[in-house]
Amino acid sequence: MPDTSLLECFDNANPQRDYLIEHVADEFTSVCPKTGHPDFGTVTLRYVPDQLCVELKSLKLYYQSFRNEGIFYEAVTNAIADDLASAMKPRWMVIETNWKGRGGIRSRIRVEVGDVPDWL
Repeated sequence: MPDTSLLECFDNANPQRDYLIEHVADEFTSVCPKTGHPDFGTVTLRYVPDQLCVELKSLKLYYQSFRNEGIFYEAVTNAIADDLASAMKPRWMVIETNWKGRGGIRSRIRVEVGDVPDWL
């Protein structure tokens, strides 16, 4: 499984304020557990931080730890959501994975954690 020890967080400089952070990683790779072929996708992380924010280099290294994992799209998306929710404890977060087509089918998976802020 992916290496959650790679995830690092830093203190949110403005925990008194709700604001949206968005990070897009467009070079995500994993491996199809059925065929062994590589899967390519984009991971979009949107979150409203509470006390902690995720550090970007650690996020990149964490994403890269999926590179040789045989894992389905749905499991990837849910694992990322669980791991980031555990590390950061955001007020609200959504992880969306958008997978390049294979066999004429493209896939998009979305996992939401917490209640959507009224202002979004």
